[in-house]
Amino acid sequence: MSADLMFSLSNGLALLGWLILAFAPRRLSAFPIPTRFVIPAILGVAYAVAIIPGMATAQGDFTSLEGLKQLYATASDPLMVAGWQHYLAFDLFVGTWIAERLDGLGVHRIVQIPILAATFMLGPVGLVLAFALELGLRAWRSRRPAA
Repeated sequence: MSADLMFSLSNGLALLGWLILAFAPRRLSAFPIPTRFVIPAILGVAYAVAIIPGMATAQGDFTSLEGLKQLYATASDPLMVAGWQHYLAFDLFVGTWIAERLDGLGVHRIVQIPILAATFMLGPVGLVLAFALELGLRAWRSRRPAA
């Protein structure tokens, strides 16, 4: 399979996961299975298939900025796709974790969607937004008089 096709399939699969996360009913007890387990696992297996053989030919390392720049500069297309799959799998897993936490706090889906979109597009930015919302909500609730 070509690297371009693998890239397109991986993006499509991840996008499907994000659409499920954003719009599928969460009342179903099985809701997180595709976004927490199935799709990240498929991306993880594809990542392993691409990265393990490619590691033998990669030049550079993760121990310095120069080593990292060399690693990216010399990476083959399959290794670049593998790196992208790494992001896709982990961001979707984290997005599912965020959605479950915010659901548990009673945060409406309309409020969650921009946070999930930020997680999809900017990873840690979405995570920080979710943390800020959760902390703010917990602080606000702790200061409210009991009804």
